[in-house]
Amino acid sequence: MFAEKLRCYFENVNYSALSKKEKILLEAELFTRVCEELKKIFKVPYKNYFSLMKFNIEMENTVMETNYVRCIINDILATEEYSLAGIAYYTDKPQDVIIDIAAGKNSDPSSSLLRKIIELHRSVRPTLYQEIIKKIMLDIATLK
Repeated sequence: MFAEKLRCYFENVNYSALSKKEKILLEAELFTRVCEELKKIFKVPYKNYFSLMKFNIEMENTVMETNYVRCIINDILATEEYSLAGIAYYTDKPQDVIIDIAAGKNSDPSSSLLRKIIELHRSVRPTLYQEIIKKIMLDIATLK
């Protein structure tokens, strides 16, 4: 579980003492923060495009939200550790579904597919996720 892997970062939180509901809420909060950090990272290559198109922040966020899963899949492909067929096999989905997402034809996959794609992304880009977690923990520490 994602939250269990992060419990060592919480000095004042006894993870084992949290209720099941609190653990779920903690995991959801961390998952949301990781997703937001990934969107920021994926947004960088589009900076000039957004400027050229004179997009406001809301429009930029809409574009990134629409292309979020596509960006993750393309980042997995960029590592050359998985092909589209490999991603399809890992996620237990037809290759056509993965191709449609990677091509931008399907921008709203199921939550279970999103979860599997993010799990795969974490496995091929562990350093990226470690950096994101450090940033999140630093942000949390500065709020205390």
